[in-house]
Amino acid sequence: MPLGAFVSSPEIMSAFKSEPHLGHITTFGGHPVSCAAGLASLKILLDTNIVDTVNTKEKLFRSLLVHPAIKSVRGMGLFLALEMDRNTHVKKIISEAISRGVVLDGFLFCDHAIRITPPLIITEKQITDAVTIIIDSIRESL
Repeated sequence: MPLGAFVSSPEIMSAFKSEPHLGHITTFGGHPVSCAAGLASLKILLDTNIVDTVNTKEKLFRSLLVHPAIKSVRGMGLFLALEMDRNTHVKKIISEAISRGVVLDGFLFCDHAIRITPPLIITEKQITDAVTIIIDSIRESL
């Protein structure tokens, strides 16, 4: 079950007092099962060093994601986007990678970029294997 949250300054939050009243509320905001899962996830983030590994993993992704069709690697941490030189192959690259076991996605607002958002627990070997599949999928799709 999903969980939503809204964090804001008091000034911005005051805009939600009317028209509509509490207009920021989400249907995913407070289910007890979702909240328990969110609390357990937050506890893991606070009690382990998993966040400390994100920069190293990002650097590994960036060092391996090299191909002439990749214009740039944008983002921060493990929220990355491959900006491609053209949008004509993005859907084919995503489909090819998924068929090989790597889940990628596009963006609604940018038709020439591919989203990479692995879990924080991804290992360096999994990164290397995933990037190999991504690069192979790019080659296959061009």
